[in-house]
Amino acid sequence: MLCFSHDWTGDPLSKTHLMRLLARNNRVLWVNSIGYRSPSLANKRDLGRIVTKLRAVAEPVREVEPNLFVFSPLVIPSWGNSLLRRLNARLLRWQVRRAMRKLRFRRPVNWVFNPAAGILAGRLGEERVVYYCVDEYTAFKGVDTASLAAIERDLIAKADLVVVSAEKLLASKKAPHAPTILVRHGVDFDHFAKALRPDTPVPAEVANLPRPVIGYFGLIADDWVDIPLLVHVARNFPTGSLVLLGKVTMDVSALAREPNIHLLGRKPYADLPGYSKAFDAAVIPFPVTEVTLNANPLKAREYLAAGLPVVSTDIPEVRVLPQCRIGRSPEEFVAELRAALATPGPQAAISESVRGEGWDARLAEVERHLVPILSGPAPRSA
Repeated sequence: MLCFSHDWTGDPLSKTHLMRLLARNNRVLWVNSIGYRSPSLANKRDLGRIVTKLRAVAEPVREVEPNLFVFSPLVIPSWGNSLLRRLNARLLRWQVRRAMRKLRFRRPVNWVFNPAAGILAGRLGEERVVYYCVDEYTAFKGVDTASLAAIERDLIAKADLVVVSAEKLLASKKAPHAPTILVRHGVDFDHFAKALRPDTPVPAEVANLPRPVIGYFGLIADDWVDIPLLVHVARNFPTGSLVLLGKVTMDVSALAREPNIHLLGRKPYADLPGYSKAFDAAVIPFPVTEVTLNANPLKAREYLAAGLPVVSTDIPEVRVLPQCRIGRSPEEFVAELRAALATPGPQAAISESVRGEGWDARLAEVERHLVPILSGPAPRSA
């Protein structure tokens, strides 16, 4: 299996969970992110990421888990310039094929999670191409929308199977010649259900906070966090605590000014059940935009597996979960939080409601469509 995704060292996402399952019976070559945004040399975070990527390129292909190998290619993160795009395609193809030769990969299934990798689809001697789309990438800030959309259209045309994680993506990513299926995100149930175990420790920095404790974990970025909404929540629960866990890539000075908002930074995935155990309720404070309307937040089912009442803004893929409450305005959001906090978590009944939605079940859904394709006629020549 080939997998073009985010960096392996990032937080575990849908790709991580699926590839770990596939690695039980297959060898997987995970290709670290080739980016889909053009970086800015004036941005310190972008500069730091460039340095980190250059260091990673010097590392050999390494086996990070049984049967799972990680490779960091050198790429020029620019997709708008046609000359650079062609150069990227040649450079990437040479590097990936060299890594494949080292591992003796022949005719792999190419799982493309990053649409920018569409420039290589069908050019690596693949047995089949799967485009697994979990976001409307062309709507992200800093993306060359026209160029990425063109690459993605070409990728969809080459794919043997298109998998999407949200209803809204099902129409926009539909392939004219290949199955396009909706497989909603799963959850690492056993991991997050640890929040209900008596032996799971609660981290000291949240153990004694004033209640109610309202929690959030995830990236704290412009696309994903509605700052004014969180300020409104904090001010409506002045004797409680709003705990935000995650990497910060936006201006959070308005949050930092609120005395009952606790910005605690990114935490290891292994520690999230302990933090969840300290929460009375959890929130998904997404701004309602084209990005989030197409998103299926992993955290919704992770919160539920931890037994937490959940309140979200009006995101379609959260709306389909009957356990979650929806706030369509700041006032309604607070009202739903008050109702949720009448029976604070963690609660076993909430956790059990998503027991059957593990990643094994989601992979089985994909395999029901992929196995007949693999055993069918030879793929189209690229």
